[in-house]
Amino acid sequence: MTVADTAPAKAAPSRWRPVWEEFSESPGAVIALVVCIILLLAAVFGPWLAPQNPYDLTEISFFDSRLPPLSTTPEGNFYLLGTDNQGRDMFSAMLYGLRTSLFVGVAAGVLAIAVGVSLGLTAAYAGGAFDALMMRLVDFMLGFPTILVALMMLAILGQGTEKVILALVVVQWAYFARAVRATGLSERNKEYVEAARSLGLGHARIIFGHLAPNCMPPVIVIGTMQIASAISAEATLSFLGLGLPITEPSLGLLISNGFNVMLAGLYWISVFPGLLLLVLIFAINIVGDRLREVLNPRNAR
Repeated sequence: MTVADTAPAKAAPSRWRPVWEEFSESPGAVIALVVCIILLLAAVFGPWLAPQNPYDLTEISFFDSRLPPLSTTPEGNFYLLGTDNQGRDMFSAMLYGLRTSLFVGVAAGVLAIAVGVSLGLTAAYAGGAFDALMMRLVDFMLGFPTILVALMMLAILGQGTEKVILALVVVQWAYFARAVRATGLSERNKEYVEAARSLGLGHARIIFGHLAPNCMPPVIVIGTMQIASAISAEATLSFLGLGLPITEPSLGLLISNGFNVMLAGLYWISVFPGLLLLVLIFAINIVGDRLREVLNPRNAR
């Protein structure tokens, strides 16, 4: 008997490595994830981090308007990123705007996931006429540009946070329904579904208790992309004056406020919120793209 014969056999490598292990192989994705976490924390704790409430008239001074970055007033007020044409501290306004933009994007994404997953799984499980009707509706919704449908809805509904979220849910649910329906078609005839049926479980319990957990990987990937898309769409709508009212801060409104005075040299009023919006959307898209690679079964080693 040789030494090789007595040596313990090495464990066979697992086919699926942990998601984080594969995700962390991309330094850019890890950096983007850290940026997303930092921006999320900044949005959550924005009211405590901001030097002032930029939407409280008792805390702002019109005499401090249009101050450039790193300005200090005779009263001792320091403005890291300057002030806008209404005297609001840009750093504080950006924290509040980031908070609103993230809330709209996440809320619209979560509601769109709930609606799209429910309809997509039901269509895949039921099949027949309901499946055909639902897919024709999905094709119809996806045949129009997202921003165009949102513009038409807000032109009818008017401004407001809840109305923007509703418009974004209407234009986004179809993406989730189509993806989940495709996955559900391959899962509905598997043994665990047949076993659940033989046990007499209800249709709702089979759909949401058994089918849904096995169809979530594409939802996670599409969800990150659609959150970034919702943030971008809200900024566009607010910039055009059809999104949030001026009393509710958002990054799109901040960019719009400084657009008309940019040629006068007041670049910071639009540039800084625009850069923050760009970094936010770029980081979310990088994380979502990496999740797409990691959760794709065809890329599994």
